[in-house]
Amino acid sequence: MTDLAQLELDLINAIGTAQSVAAIEEVRVAALGKTGTVSALLKGMGALSPDERREQGPIINGLRDRVSAAIAAKKAELEAAELDARLLAERIDLTLPSRPRRKGGVHPTMQVMDEMIALFAEMGFAVAEGPDIEDDFHNFTALNFPPKHPAREMHDTFFLKPDPETGERKVLRTHTSPVQVRTMMTQKPPIRIVAPGRTFRKDSDATHTPMFHQIEGLVIDRDIHMGHLKTTLETFIARFFELDDVNARFRPHHFPFTEPSAEMDIRCDRSGGKLTLNEGEDWLEILGCGMVHPNVLRNCGIDPDEYQGFAFGMGVDRLAMLKYGISDLRPMFEADTRWLAHYGFSAFAAPNPASGLS
Repeated sequence: MTDLAQLELDLINAIGTAQSVAAIEEVRVAALGKTGTVSALLKGMGALSPDERREQGPIINGLRDRVSAAIAAKKAELEAAELDARLLAERIDLTLPSRPRRKGGVHPTMQVMDEMIALFAEMGFAVAEGPDIEDDFHNFTALNFPPKHPAREMHDTFFLKPDPETGERKVLRTHTSPVQVRTMMTQKPPIRIVAPGRTFRKDSDATHTPMFHQIEGLVIDRDIHMGHLKTTLETFIARFFELDDVNARFRPHHFPFTEPSAEMDIRCDRSGGKLTLNEGEDWLEILGCGMVHPNVLRNCGIDPDEYQGFAFGMGVDRLAMLKYGISDLRPMFEADTRWLAHYGFSAFAAPNPASGLS
């Protein structure tokens, strides 16, 4: 027969020396589990005679109850100690600064637009703005577009529904040139402005989207010539791309609102699948420009025999792609926060030509 007094002493010692909840659970299983020592005694009572059961039953049951109570007390003590240790280790130190939290950033398009405005402002240009929805006169007619010009067709322009009273169909402006028209009609020369803003055309691929951003420039004064245009644009491109100088060429082109017209290209190298500006044997189109057409000046109430000027226009999003290595234009307008976190700029890093643009 098992020495119950010794068994109880051994179990109480094991309970007392347990150092963790896991250890006390091992003692419980060894004593009160299905194959535990106390459980075995309880199961063995079936083989005893009635007299022996009456004698041993209360003793064994008392042993079970005392061991169970001792285990429960020790487990509660260990759980409280573990909780105190956890609270001590995981408590928040309110004297420490909070974890840094990203508060957003400036979109690359807006960053580049600010860079461009900062450069042109230093060159004496003011910023002019106008509505996104334009009428036919400001968007086309005043800019010397012929009545059947392709840009007026539905495949290139977003037309709104006709006005029920006049039948006029307004458009989402296809360029920011209407801002130039409005400026010339309300301001006497000399004029020196840039017109940044959203524009809309029916294009959609890796380098075109239906909504995009442009910045256009206009200078009107006496004795303005192509030399002024060329110097202005070469100076801007060199400073925008942070180059010592710029290797550019001006190709003859056609725009209804300028004469003569030109496309400005910058030398580039496309070898190795990487685009490098201002070196190599290839050319990359950057912008369109030219001398303001005399018809445009007349349409805006300016005498072309007394004044002349130049105009230019370029895509803000496209220049952002070139400067910051963005391969596809479409993600710029998909509002993917991961893309924005990668390409975005700090709101505190305002472009400044003196201290640096980007």
